[in-house]
Amino acid sequence: MASNATAKKRIRQIERRTVVNRQRVGRLRTYVRRVEHAIAEGDKANAQAALKAAQPEMMRGVTKGVAHRNTVARKISRLSARIKAMEA
Repeated sequence: MASNATAKKRIRQIERRTVVNRQRVGRLRTYVRRVEHAIAEGDKANAQAALKAAQPEMMRGVTKGVAHRNTVARKISRLSARIKAMEA
């Protein structure tokens, strides 16, 4: 347990940051889920629009430190490949 004021303050800061980061991760998952749902429905135009909306959010997650750069790049690449493979 924290025994000095600095450690107690760090605990409070971490708790606040954890709440914010969980919201950011949830937001990323929501955008990815929208793209995957559009792909599952077979709607290529909707899937492309969803991916276009998801990419900035995913990259924002990288800049905020809640997702790794390569992980996001891989997810974007795989989603775009799945969309490209869909029938028009």
